[in-house]
Amino acid sequence: MAAPPAPIRTIIFDLGDVLFKWSASTTTSISPKTLKRILNTSPTWFEYERGRISESECYETIGREHSIDPETLREALVQARASLCVDPDMVNLIHQLRARADQITIVAMSNISAPDYETVLRTRGQDLALFDQVFPSCEAGERKPHLGFYKQVIQKTNADPATTAMIDDKTENVLTARSLGIHGIVFQDARQVRREVINLVGDPVRRALAFLHQNAGRLHSVTQKGQEVRENFTQLLILEALKDRTLVNFVEHPRTWQFFAGADEFHTADFPCDFDTTSIALTVLPTSNALVSSVLDEILTYKDNDGIVMTYFDPKRPRVDPVVCVNVLTFFYSQKRGHELRATFDWVYQILLNRAYLDGSRYYYGPEPFLYFLSRLITNNPDDHGIQTCLKPVYAERVAERIGQPGHAQELAMRIISCATVGVANDRDLATLLKSQNEDGSWTVGWFYDFVALGMHVGNQGLTTALSITAIEMVRQLKGTAKPGERFSLQMPKDRLQLLSPSPPSPTPTDEATSPVDQPRSRSRSSRIQRGKGGADGGEGWLRRMWSNIGSTRSRRSKSGDSSESE
Repeated sequence: MAAPPAPIRTIIFDLGDVLFKWSASTTTSISPKTLKRILNTSPTWFEYERGRISESECYETIGREHSIDPETLREALVQARASLCVDPDMVNLIHQLRARADQITIVAMSNISAPDYETVLRTRGQDLALFDQVFPSCEAGERKPHLGFYKQVIQKTNADPATTAMIDDKTENVLTARSLGIHGIVFQDARQVRREVINLVGDPVRRALAFLHQNAGRLHSVTQKGQEVRENFTQLLILEALKDRTLVNFVEHPRTWQFFAGADEFHTADFPCDFDTTSIALTVLPTSNALVSSVLDEILTYKDNDGIVMTYFDPKRPRVDPVVCVNVLTFFYSQKRGHELRATFDWVYQILLNRAYLDGSRYYYGPEPFLYFLSRLITNNPDDHGIQTCLKPVYAERVAERIGQPGHAQELAMRIISCATVGVANDRDLATLLKSQNEDGSWTVGWFYDFVALGMHVGNQGLTTALSITAIEMVRQLKGTAKPGERFSLQMPKDRLQLLSPSPPSPTPTDEATSPVDQPRSRSRSSRIQRGKGGADGGEGWLRRMWSNIGSTRSRRSKSGDSSESE
């Protein structure tokens, strides 16, 4: 079910098997299985819970139906009532909801007979006092899952179903609530309910920011074995997402950048600087034009035989990765020099057109990083004809194909951001993302890249949380529901990020590794390669025409003024 459009204002709790626990084991001849079957399936018991027949009439009728002595049934129910006890975790949850959520109404709604309700009032009155109102079926003359009972509760509480949540242990009861527009939660255990309820009543962005600030400077990556990895790459991505220098901790480099942020077991001392980290750093951080120009010139000297830009400032590591290529393209386009990487652009386009990214790349896991980093290229170049009129339409189709696919939180966040880049509010994946937020405000780490040589998957909870914040706020902006003070826009600022404070000192870097991530790579039906709408002409033919139309304009914009096509 989609996330509610407004904060939850009313919460309806079931009593039996949610707030209260009880035992069907008694000293009578009635087995627990038989007793539960009577209470859950007997039409006579249902009429009793509606208050339409007396206690003695109920016991006598059920006795005849099940060949049970009515007095034995009465004794079994007396013992069952005596076993009633409150779940302290649920009581604590209700107290915390009172403390954390303003103007929230908490009520109880229960299928319960009049004698049972009187017993609860007498023995557990202090627990029922937790609620603003209690609605027993015996007084309503109706019981769950019938619509009439729900409508009574909504009317008497003046609740809006769209801002109401219901917690019940029976699926059919939750289904009816959802049919009325109420957000339903099927009770499994107190921990699961606590997480889902807090995610409904608390603002996800505020909670996530609180987590990030509580862990500022310690948002390091980790391997699947729990080993900490200090690196610059994800720190720069967190900085780009949130524009807050106080959150991150990286080692600044005077010119080209290295992936790692210190000596460790994951790389060798002579590990080279790479294009990926350098491109992100020099796009995000304030840097002189002369320095940027010299780095761009140097990158152009590292291409493979096809003219495609490589990954490292090291000819001994002739690696090529399409995600790295996208980030290098974004760097070049930020300086109006994208035309100098024509072969790289063409290859990236073919990868997008033919869905070659679906199983990830050498360094990145799954399709979402490729599409996410392409969103940066598209967003940062709103006036570029080739990107906006040719690349973006194909990108929009590919992004739409990903909606609703399985994925961890970081993949969902990247997908939502990619959708927002083309003006699509991806409510389906947003609902899943919101539901998966942890109680501390974070999202669970999702594997992002691999140390290929070491066979290790690596992720960063800080990045997952930062991208989740960005995703939520971009959808809010698309829908016009952004809250005052929210900082994100679909178009990233053209000016480089102004740092809020200097980075804490860190050890000098040295490195080894490269990237995709964990979790089994499942192929979706969309992984079968198909042609784009334009067929063969949608690929190489279109690219030739695009470059012939805009190539001369691009070369005039280059810093050197050369008419050059260096590929």
